Amino acid sequence: MNEASKSRPYRDWLIAFFATLMCVACILWNIEAPTRLGFAILKQQYMAFQLGLALTIAYLRYNGRGETKDRVGWLDCAIALIAFAVLMYAAYDFSWLLKEQAYRPWQITVIGAVVTIAVMEGVRRRAGWMLFGIVGVFLIYALFADKVPGDLIGKALTPVRLVQYVGFDPSAVFSTPLAVGTIIVLLFVFFGQLLFAAGGGTFFTDLAMAATGRARGGSAKISVVGSALFGSISGSAVSNVVTTGVVTIPLMKRGGYSGRDAGAIEAVASTGGQLTPPIMGAAAFLMAELLDISYLTVAAAALIPAILYYVSVFIQVDLIAGRDHISQSDEEALSVKEVMREGWHFCLPFGVLLGALFWWRFDPEDSALLASIAIVLVGFLRGYRGERLTLKSLGNVFTETGTSMVDLILVVASAGFVIGILNITGLGFALTLLLVNSIGANVTLLLLVSGLICTVLGMGMPTSGVYLLLAALVAPSLVEAGIEPIAAHMFILYFGMMSMITPPVALAAFAAATITKEGPLMTGLTAMRIGWAAYIIPFVFVATPALLFNGTWGEVALATALAGIGVAAICAGMVGFIQSKLTMPVRLLLGALGALSLPLGFIPQDHFLHIPAAAGAVVLTAGLLISDKRKGRQAAA
Repeated sequence: MNEASKSRPYRDWLIAFFATLMCVACILWNIEAPTRLGFAILKQQYMAFQLGLALTIAYLRYNGRGETKDRVGWLDCAIALIAFAVLMYAAYDFSWLLKEQAYRPWQITVIGAVVTIAVMEGVRRRAGWMLFGIVGVFLIYALFADKVPGDLIGKALTPVRLVQYVGFDPSAVFSTPLAVGTIIVLLFVFFGQLLFAAGGGTFFTDLAMAATGRARGGSAKISVVGSALFGSISGSAVSNVVTTGVVTIPLMKRGGYSGRDAGAIEAVASTGGQLTPPIMGAAAFLMAELLDISYLTVAAAALIPAILYYVSVFIQVDLIAGRDHISQSDEEALSVKEVMREGWHFCLPFGVLLGALFWWRFDPEDSALLASIAIVLVGFLRGYRGERLTLKSLGNVFTETGTSMVDLILVVASAGFVIGILNITGLGFALTLLLVNSIGANVTLLLLVSGLICTVLGMGMPTSGVYLLLAALVAPSLVEAGIEPIAAHMFILYFGMMSMITPPVALAAFAAATITKEGPLMTGLTAMRIGWAAYIIPFVFVATPALLFNGTWGEVALATALAGIGVAAICAGMVGFIQSKLTMPVRLLLGALGALSLPLGFIPQDHFLHIPAAAGAVVLTAGLLISDKRKGRQAAA
């Protein structure tokens, strides 16, 4: 046995120990154990402790290409040791360092330099060159801000002052993003891991199969429903694709969908999970903290747009199945009654989670902790199709949660660098002023430019990093132009997420293409076509805030009905099928009526013209259905 093989068990044991420690520390922090035991610990001390553990795991586990490695090189081992020692010291002595910060002691310089270098290299390895490059540009800007011409001129920092600020200050690395990641999101990831260890992943897939598998195009509907359920919890479009796609994509291909369509449907359905309440990955918690509003407000605002998104996808997969003569899934599936009889106990932790979030109005972290306790209780008592929680699997959950949080902690820490630089150099105000002044009062043009910027900046980046970056760079200009803050933040979240299916760097579509063995670029373009609604819905809810539950119940109902009719009509026009194939003039007419039905305030028409257009779309569709049925009866006769 070589030296690498001998040392690997010790390395793996150390990673598992640190990962478990991350989860235990999070639980202890959220039950306020330090305070109950008489210790006064700052939030920044806790965050420094978690960041130190995450960096140590990152350098022990991943090589320079971001891949899991067999052995730890001496350089990575040294970086891990230094990062661990420096951040454990910061966690221990943070209160004194904070009091002495104005005098800039050498200890803060060392901490800042180590944190900046270690986080940036960790981001390069795990999040890729895109995020590394964007954050790097901001760091370079901070050094030469006073020499930048035009409106973007700012206050320059010396290298020492820069690392002291971004690598230590509570307004930079130890700010809201890292706090949300290590306090709230970590518990929800723990909840998700517990759910899957108890058999929840299989339950979701079986439930989707039972509910939709026997319908026309059932294999694709399984993908849509399963990915929506799974994606809301997983928090990652790519992991959603590779987890559910290995089941749903072969199902779709066997059912008759082309490989390109199968991959695109899975990519679009998985991406929507990050936009779907109640959990929405980490974005909802970050949005609530940044806007200083309740999580309930964010989840409510996301509900109708998410429904419209999935209605669009569901209609298209159904119409494609009808057009291409695709029947129900060939998979032998249990009935809904049978699935619920075996897995009804999974409803209990979800009931606890939703009740705590929306009824008792607990904080998200407390809700996740209660739901996790509920899963542990029911998971040990009942299994699902051979899967059950055991002491061993529970221990693995702690390890998997900690290791899966490493990437997110690195991303939110680097986002803290950007937020800190925007604040200290004045670049945040300058960017908002530049964008608003260059475009003027044309809100439509501002939204188009902002959507393009969001999609480009989001390419190749994880969900949380996309949202945090755009919330700092783009959202302020939208708010300055008079758009409601929550609408502005939902807008950037949608377009940031669309980078997952928008070439040239469509990570979710490319992940699906590796399963389908189709061309990545064409899979991405097909995903854009199937996910077209996600490029339009943000404009609709910005123009009509009632879709975000900002209005009376009558306004919400009318806006939802108009948007739903518009989306359905456009889908039918795009696919070219209802009960039979449609001629091109009919497709164009349906598309036009659908577009006019959408409650877009930017279109220069009277508001009440949306209603006649929607009525026209409904009447035309009903006429086509009646005509097709008559033709069918005549053919049978």
